[in-house]
Amino acid sequence: MERMIAYLDSIKARDPAPRSRAEILLYPGVWALAFHRIAHRLYRARLFFLARLINHVARAWTAIDIHPGATIGRNFFIDHGFVVIGETAEIGDNVTIYQCVTLGGTSPDNGAPGKRHPTILDGAIIGSGAQVLGPIVVGQGARVGANAVVTRDVPTGAVMVGIPARPTVVEGGAMPRPAFVPYGTPCSEQFDPQTQKFEVMRCEIETLRRRLDMLLAERGEEERDRA
Repeated sequence: MERMIAYLDSIKARDPAPRSRAEILLYPGVWALAFHRIAHRLYRARLFFLARLINHVARAWTAIDIHPGATIGRNFFIDHGFVVIGETAEIGDNVTIYQCVTLGGTSPDNGAPGKRHPTILDGAIIGSGAQVLGPIVVGQGARVGANAVVTRDVPTGAVMVGIPARPTVVEGGAMPRPAFVPYGTPCSEQFDPQTQKFEVMRCEIETLRRRLDMLLAERGEEERDRA
């Protein structure tokens, strides 16, 4: 019970929305992690079908897909759903992930099994929509900004933004590290304003490109229907 209370308190420290611990128990991320703890034990016992069955139920219930083989530490917080975590992913303690994040894998050239997914070290924050791909390491206390695409190792304490993700530029030396930064990317005058504007423009262009692709696809379907 003490461990559960400590877990709920760790979430409350990172999320100002809940008014009580009981409210946090309704979070889909809490349920997804509870299902995963069971599925992971079954997976380690080589009861793969049962593990995948529980994973299937959890995904349908929470809109969060955590492979039973993934290794997850203490006080892991998924804030909202549509998160995908792959089989060989490893997540440390006090990690926070926001909605629509993928910890995805890459296939080795020879097709042999092995480490394919990221390792996220203690205290890291992955912002909404970020894609962290391949057997890379996101360093302790690092932050990945919203919609970033990370394919290389992230240094300890770094703040990564953009596609592909790069460290943000800080003026005047290192900035003091706060206890927690929601969504992984703080708004601060210490960050290069030109870099901020560039990243906003990049995100807007990417959004427009996706909308154009959707419109072209819909137009193609209409033309096929007419034919």
